[in-house]
Amino acid sequence: MIDNNFAASKTKYMLVVKFGGTSVGKPERMKKIAELVLGMPGQKIVVLSALSGTTNALVRIGDALLANNHPAAEDEIVALEKHYQNFIQELFESPSYQAIGQEIVSRYFSLFRLLAAGKFDDRGYRELLAQGELISTELFYHHCQERKINARLLPALHFMSIDENHEPELEKIAERLKPILETMTGASMLVTQGYICRNNKNEIDNLKRGGSDYTASLIGAAVRAEEIQIWTDIDGMHNNDPRIVKKTLPIAELTFDEASELAYFGAKILHPSTIVPAQKYNVPVRLKNTMDEKAAGTLISERGSRGQFKAIAAKDGITAVKIKSSRMLLAYGFLRQVFGVFEKYKTPIDMISTSEVAVSVTIDDSKYLAEIVKELNTFGVIDVDKDQTIICIVGNMLAEKEGVLKEVFQALASVPIRMVSYGGSTNNISLLVETSQKEKALNLLNEGLFGL
Repeated sequence: MIDNNFAASKTKYMLVVKFGGTSVGKPERMKKIAELVLGMPGQKIVVLSALSGTTNALVRIGDALLANNHPAAEDEIVALEKHYQNFIQELFESPSYQAIGQEIVSRYFSLFRLLAAGKFDDRGYRELLAQGELISTELFYHHCQERKINARLLPALHFMSIDENHEPELEKIAERLKPILETMTGASMLVTQGYICRNNKNEIDNLKRGGSDYTASLIGAAVRAEEIQIWTDIDGMHNNDPRIVKKTLPIAELTFDEASELAYFGAKILHPSTIVPAQKYNVPVRLKNTMDEKAAGTLISERGSRGQFKAIAAKDGITAVKIKSSRMLLAYGFLRQVFGVFEKYKTPIDMISTSEVAVSVTIDDSKYLAEIVKELNTFGVIDVDKDQTIICIVGNMLAEKEGVLKEVFQALASVPIRMVSYGGSTNNISLLVETSQKEKALNLLNEGLFGL
């Protein structure tokens, strides 16, 4: 268990502050981050992503190496190295720190070429992907040093870990962090990497794409921070997808449960797992905009705010699987057998709908779809619908209020709805539609539920 005296042992007000790739993507933005953090109270743990575009470039390098296409990998390495050479020219001002920046870039890109020259496998791929966060934090740390900011590096690989099921080990993370932080009480800013960790074999691994948010939440929970701040390039969670719907509004407050639903069902501003550790130890999460630090953003906490409908999110890449069988009518244990097939292939189910003779489920991972369908064929007739989207409508105690479904269906009168999930959560109504109908549905709901 996490040491319950951890919070009591803290000597300072502590914030955990995460900045994403776009927030550190340009030298002037990295400089602005230092200014923002300096203006915050207490001791800050700053969690950084890789510079924008870096992880995608590293993925392309890794894919080329796995395909034994070394010329393509070298071309990507050369292009990325040039980008970093230009970056350090603008980030550092003095000749001595220019030299430090040059050494950092040279060292990491030598490692890339060393990895490329050897036998490249999955372990090498994971090590390659980790370098983006390691470079960004080292560059930021030395930028702080040049500006005489009292900062220390806090290497994530010294404390962040996952188990054999790829789940973060929160208790162990806290146990490792406590003695490290006790040696850094004099620093006002601690700089660490998002996304990266070690696995149960002590190999370099990661928390999957978007995992820097998760890192911040895990650290915030482990140290019982006063607040976790996630800084991105938009001003908080919006009531709808601003990339698709023209008129959207930022949401001032959400409960942990509401934010979890929105993140899981497609709100891109937040990693789906971020809320879990923060909610467990009741650490508020604030979403802020690096490009407009004066914007209020969104506060996610135990309290939240009132209001029937809060927000809408959409999750693409959904496949619906329908199992039709007369055996359902009288057979107990039928659903257990069906779910057992999905469990066998470690494929989570998002939505479920049942009738006397059929059960429909949705999945967002179709890696083992062919094997799943083959086994389900022993139960009855199987229909598979791909290119589906789950639209999630989140609000305050929706399952306990009258007329909620009426408002939703009136708004979507012209959109065919494949499935509905309502009542399983008090905060969520989920609808399944064809992806081709998503844009229309989001705009109709925006008008029908929010009057926008």
